Amino acid sequence: MSQYLGPLHEMTETTPTCLWTDTAGLEELKSSIAYGAVGATCNPVIALSVLKKEVAYWKPRMQELLTVMPTASEDQLGWRLVEEMSVRGAALLKNVFERDKGRNGRLSIQTDPRFFRNTAAIVDQAVHFSQLAPNMIVKIPVTSAGVPAIEEATYRGVSINATVSFTLPQAVAVAEAVERGLKRREKEGKPVDTMGPVCTIMVGRIDDWLKLLLEREGMSVDPGCTDWAGVAIFKKAYALYRQRGYRIRLLSAAYRNVMHWTELVGGDAVLSLPFPYQTRFNQSGISPRPLMDRPVEGRILEALDRFPDYRRASTENGLSLAEFDTFGPTRRTLRQFLAANVELQAMVRDVMVPNPD
Repeated sequence: MSQYLGPLHEMTETTPTCLWTDTAGLEELKSSIAYGAVGATCNPVIALSVLKKEVAYWKPRMQELLTVMPTASEDQLGWRLVEEMSVRGAALLKNVFERDKGRNGRLSIQTDPRFFRNTAAIVDQAVHFSQLAPNMIVKIPVTSAGVPAIEEATYRGVSINATVSFTLPQAVAVAEAVERGLKRREKEGKPVDTMGPVCTIMVGRIDDWLKLLLEREGMSVDPGCTDWAGVAIFKKAYALYRQRGYRIRLLSAAYRNVMHWTELVGGDAVLSLPFPYQTRFNQSGISPRPLMDRPVEGRILEALDRFPDYRRASTENGLSLAEFDTFGPTRRTLRQFLAANVELQAMVRDVMVPNPD
């Protein structure tokens, strides 16, 4: 009889739902793989966290790079670290990648958040990142410039992970862009069967936004209802994806509560949990049940519908392409990613030009 490894491993063994991990730290990734994880993520915030946790490894590596790249800027050195971190993580997933023929076993590396308005720059970096290792998947923001970049990168054979995404309109725009890219490849006789695109919905960040609005607007609704916003949008997007037969999977990220796990089990989707949440959920004793198709209660949806931004986020045509950039969660998330990029440069600067005091 095989050893029981916890609820997350049970989920991956008994349902079509896949587990990925929102980390690129070596030890955390190894532990996640033991839980059943078949993918991982590196973005500016995660990279910064890994550099701080694994400073004993990365600080000497930074010092080596100063010699190897004597004319490089702190920005160039910082992104070199992100690339190396991602390649190192990808190596741990290569066996899964080969076993699953590209559908899983990938490491998500995120394009520079400063490019969110520049389609050509996003595509160029996406192609470069995809060539770092055979099992890279490249994160592209779902902005007005990012959506055409998703189509073009897909056409060029890059498996994409759409990010900075919170809404049904964004999820549909991504799926349609991927389909256009895949069809262009097929028309030219190029292979698509080993590609593994996913579209992220950052479920916790739409929840965060509604909670902020709840306080800002002085609204009186059951505060617990806002914990369900991301779940409700994800379930609606999942049903629509399945109905239309899109060749891309949904991925949930930005975890805030247990429903972000339990309510999304059972679907052919990816749950990408930060490692602390994996540990918490795996020790919960909760036996995962297939609840993806269970509707969110009507009273909760009625409360959520009081938020105009929820109605926009949960309606297929609720946001235009241009409005993706100005939506509150988009701006908040981009600002966080941009700030992490600046902090990454500062860490490199401290090694490049040590404080003499």
